[in-house]
Amino acid sequence: MQRPITILGAGVLGSRIASALLAGGHRVHMRDPSADALTIAATYIDAHRAEFEALLPAPVSTGLGDYQVFTSLADAVRNAWLVIEAIPERLDLKIAIFAELDAHTPGDCILASNSSSFKSRLMIQKVQPARRARVLNMHFTMPPGIRSVELMSCGETDPQHFARLSEVLRGCGLIPVTARRESTGFIFNRLWAAIKREILLILAEDVSSAAEIDTLWTEMFQQPHSLPPCRLMDQIGLDTVAFIEDNYITERGLDGSMTVDWLREHFLSRGKLGLKSAGGGLYGPSATPAVPATSSSSPESSSSTPAQTLYLLDVGLGANVSAATPLSQAGRILSFNRTTGKMHPLVTGQSLPDGIAYSHSAGRIFWTNMGAATSTHDGSVHSANADGSAIRTLIPTGKVHTPKQLTLDEAARKLYFCDREGMGVHRCNFDGSGHEILVQAGSEAQKGDMTRWCVGVALDVVAGYVYWTQKGPSKGNQGRIFRAGMEIPAGQTADTRDDVEVLLEGLPEPIDLEVDAPAQKLYWTDRGEHPVGCSLNVLDLGDRGAGKKVLARHFHEPIGLCLGEEGEVIVTDLGGSVYSVKEGRKTVLWRDEGCYTGIARG
Repeated sequence: MQRPITILGAGVLGSRIASALLAGGHRVHMRDPSADALTIAATYIDAHRAEFEALLPAPVSTGLGDYQVFTSLADAVRNAWLVIEAIPERLDLKIAIFAELDAHTPGDCILASNSSSFKSRLMIQKVQPARRARVLNMHFTMPPGIRSVELMSCGETDPQHFARLSEVLRGCGLIPVTARRESTGFIFNRLWAAIKREILLILAEDVSSAAEIDTLWTEMFQQPHSLPPCRLMDQIGLDTVAFIEDNYITERGLDGSMTVDWLREHFLSRGKLGLKSAGGGLYGPSATPAVPATSSSSPESSSSTPAQTLYLLDVGLGANVSAATPLSQAGRILSFNRTTGKMHPLVTGQSLPDGIAYSHSAGRIFWTNMGAATSTHDGSVHSANADGSAIRTLIPTGKVHTPKQLTLDEAARKLYFCDREGMGVHRCNFDGSGHEILVQAGSEAQKGDMTRWCVGVALDVVAGYVYWTQKGPSKGNQGRIFRAGMEIPAGQTADTRDDVEVLLEGLPEPIDLEVDAPAQKLYWTDRGEHPVGCSLNVLDLGDRGAGKKVLARHFHEPIGLCLGEEGEVIVTDLGGSVYSVKEGRKTVLWRDEGCYTGIARG
């Protein structure tokens, strides 16, 4: 049986910690000396399960965890592998509770304090020295609204516990951050304390009002594509940051030894000035966010750049991902503003995301996850609000194999996607109900035949066609593009329907598709071998005899595409680039160390 995680304290935060862990599939014991508090906590947990489940990066194969409530501490912690205390912020109470935990928990149990103000080293006066390597701070902010969890050593904590606990927290849809050394206030509370001090000083000096301060804050830091502070300093330039801070230091008589002097010694003196220097800045050169680039042959002026949002998927295989990040949690959904040139992460912790679409009528993003590995039957389909909130699982793991490109029928409120190793074209409603297979290109015994693997999908709703690619072996020149009716003919099935038509065959390796229905043009990316592969292509559906045409070449394994305005096609590739292709010109909109798959217009 799974060993439990015990939460001490059934208050507001304790019940939320328990809810997050339960959503992640963990067995939870909740202890409080008050039976009434336990009843209230249980009511909260039962009423908010769906809200916490929505945080998960992927559905939990074992399902939601179960919980028990206790008034006895000894019974609650028996056989626990982790105990998190969330009792009132009184140091004497915490010292006493850690002494009890030392006496009643198994020797391998990790003891964590949720305290936001006391270092855990202050709580271990009565804890045996041998146990202290398993003691740490584990500060939850306020899930599900705020998902950050700060981990910090007691001064003697074994470092291996941070990696283990971080993995557990990420699996629950939380965001772990580890303080590298003991720090009063951890990380965030120190930031917040500095902000509060300066705001109060501004108000006390009658420089501004609370409303104006909040307006400025919202405009600077709460826009969809606002940069976080360290990224912003790199963009401004660290030398400029230093000059500005010098003025405050002189005027206020401050000590700059641990601010500007430190910045000059460790960064400016080494040529690390931020985005404008090859050495990077607070972020290293490989991690520094790229600035939007434009082709020297066809620069885009800011006045002609479409004012729109693009939604992209970073599959999580690029150089921007730490080697320590599990592949199943490295994928991201991002938004890119073409006017400001800013890229902003919306959802993290995804399992090889591949296809994405945006519904204007629903105001939601839809995407597919291929799963922990392309060889496993654990793909899934999800949706979220345009800002990445309110994530819902539409098709849970185990129902599809490797879902790929995704497209929408807005009027019917249905989404279509291909299942690669599942060898099929699928459809379901926007809420995940009504899941059905429209095309079945092979049986389970034929799963190894890559010519049957379905990847890209597109719709011509007016004409009633669904288009899809079957890519064939990698760079094998056996790829094909098909179409069939959006409905299975009466009396037929997904694998016996006789209206399937081959439009093109012998392609290097066709991937994603888009149909411009009014113009009757079919566009697709091909990640096959040069010179025909690694390309963007088009077929005139009204004049198929003219054959296909290559619109652009020399991508770095192109995957996603979406249609822009006035004949523009936007393409992503696994090399970390986003391109605009229009009138024979290929322009780089964005380039960094990512690994991009699906793309959709907002």
